[in-house]
Amino acid sequence: MATSPVYPPSPEFVRRAQVQGMEGYRALYEKAAADPEAFWSELAEKELFWFEKWTKPFETDYPFVKWFAGGKINASYNCIDRHLDTHRKNKVAILWEGEPGDQRQISYQELHRLVCRFANVIKARGLKPGDRAIIYMGMVPELPVALLACARLGVIHSVVFGGFSAEALKARIQDLAAQLVITCDGAWRRGKEVRLKDAVDEAVAECPCVRNVIVYRRTGGAIHMQDGRDHWWHALDEGVSEICPAEQLDSEHPLYVLYTSGTTGKPKGIVHTTAGYLLHATVTMKWVFDLRDEDTYWCTADIGWVTGHSYIVYGPLSAGATTMMYEGAPDFPQPDRFWRLIEKYRVNIFYTSPTAIRAFVRQGDQWPNAHDMSSLRLLGSVGEPINPAAWEWYHKTIGNRRCPIVDTWWQTETGAIMIAPMPGAVPLKPGSGTLPMPGVIADIVDLKGRPLPANQEGYLVLRKPWPGVARTLWGDAERYKEQYWARIPGVYMTGDAARRDEDGYYWILGRVDDVMNVSGHRLSTMEIESALVHHPAVAEAAVVGKPHEITGQAIACFVTLKKGDWNHEEVAEELRKWVAHEIGSFAKPEQIRFTDALPKTRSGKIMRRLLREIVTSHAVTGDVTTLEDLSVITRLAAQQDEE
Repeated sequence: MATSPVYPPSPEFVRRAQVQGMEGYRALYEKAAADPEAFWSELAEKELFWFEKWTKPFETDYPFVKWFAGGKINASYNCIDRHLDTHRKNKVAILWEGEPGDQRQISYQELHRLVCRFANVIKARGLKPGDRAIIYMGMVPELPVALLACARLGVIHSVVFGGFSAEALKARIQDLAAQLVITCDGAWRRGKEVRLKDAVDEAVAECPCVRNVIVYRRTGGAIHMQDGRDHWWHALDEGVSEICPAEQLDSEHPLYVLYTSGTTGKPKGIVHTTAGYLLHATVTMKWVFDLRDEDTYWCTADIGWVTGHSYIVYGPLSAGATTMMYEGAPDFPQPDRFWRLIEKYRVNIFYTSPTAIRAFVRQGDQWPNAHDMSSLRLLGSVGEPINPAAWEWYHKTIGNRRCPIVDTWWQTETGAIMIAPMPGAVPLKPGSGTLPMPGVIADIVDLKGRPLPANQEGYLVLRKPWPGVARTLWGDAERYKEQYWARIPGVYMTGDAARRDEDGYYWILGRVDDVMNVSGHRLSTMEIESALVHHPAVAEAAVVGKPHEITGQAIACFVTLKKGDWNHEEVAEELRKWVAHEIGSFAKPEQIRFTDALPKTRSGKIMRRLLREIVTSHAVTGDVTTLEDLSVITRLAAQQDEE
């Protein structure tokens, strides 16, 4: 196994860090492992505001758990009200820029007014604790306002990403039996209007459960408003009281349901409850991002994904941060929009995806190099494993070799970050998520649940429940039990393959089904993709296994090249040799196909499942509702048919 370069935190960073040095991390980790109930109880008292303290920190009816049973709490109160008697009252809570360039700065005090007003609007529509609302909006400040207003009342919210089709929206409304839909007339994306209300009209036509649709005016485009059902946000907001006490909710009251793709094509509704989730999001916000009160923090995710829930809304606001939001595309009107925003707002912490980072690499260094990004002190990565070449570029070109990179591993189901470096404590290795958070007991095992030795690839599992764990799937407890807890009894199966090195660092290798067996060699697609992207001509790559009558599986690669005039035949042969040199001759790809784009979800993850279907059956089935651009997969399937 090749030795990875190690980047220890600088003495200056350690000096001001919340958790200092490996001894600080180890002390915290060991304290959590020795007595988890006492550890989380102490944090819950320190980090959250309670109307009533819990009677029991932890209860389990395997695999279902309860955290802080008997406690009374409210997420909206924790994100806003408790800051109003502190120096944060007039601090900027949400710093926002729209794609056309419009800007807003909303203080905690102003956010409180907006949320209370909108909570009263919802209440006047007859919604009460336990009712459900679907939120289908662009990235405007009213989106977090809607979340926090629902949370204030105990109305269970489900955010549907604004890029989803009417059909996908309808499926989620129906599964949740939502009574209210909150939307915008439209949103801006690459200079064009995304017509959200049109999709809502189409979806709601087959959803008799929806009694009200509230529409926020963003683009000013002409839309249909149905009498009795549809209401303008601004009209309902006129003259509404700014006083709305937060409901005192049970710790286990469902906060939100977030739908994630299932292999069967039916989306799964992941249920997160209030207290445990909020605690996990709050403490990881502080630990992983080493949050300081003066920081301007920017997570580039969309709130339609769990990253946006935990690290744009609930985690940052509960921790009293200034959280930045941007409405549009990272490359509009030019490829330097993100770098412009970092320079303009003096962003200190920048959290984005490996997909975005690889796109930036492809665009060229001239774009970031044209901007002053000296305000940055910490970089983050989320969404999938980051390959070492992209890590090194991010560290050098964006971080100027002085910003630690927190490479975070977690899932919609885990609620918040599980494996990541504490930046003032843990030395970094490019491509590794490093070490588990305190209170997270991770392991690498075989299918019988037996722990594997260092550097042996296996299944990543979590041995003990944690506060942010999803409680169930909406309306389908059996599927929850079967999917996450049944394969290896007593442990949570993440579905990811990983290895742990001799230092105990975790290397996530992608989904379990992204592992190939070529002539008896187990190879992770991540490993081959990493080798390909390390080649100077390659911007991005996706690798899948295709059936082979001799080797069992053969390696098929889909490659996007950096801008330039390339001879594809020559580059393909060079890449085959390159992979053989980097990994071994057994890993030499059989097929390399060049493409302008890879099929990705709207959160930026490459959908290898669809590529696997193309190389095996020449057809695409299953759930494609999360695809950013359906035409990419159509073109690739057509190419396959021609071969």
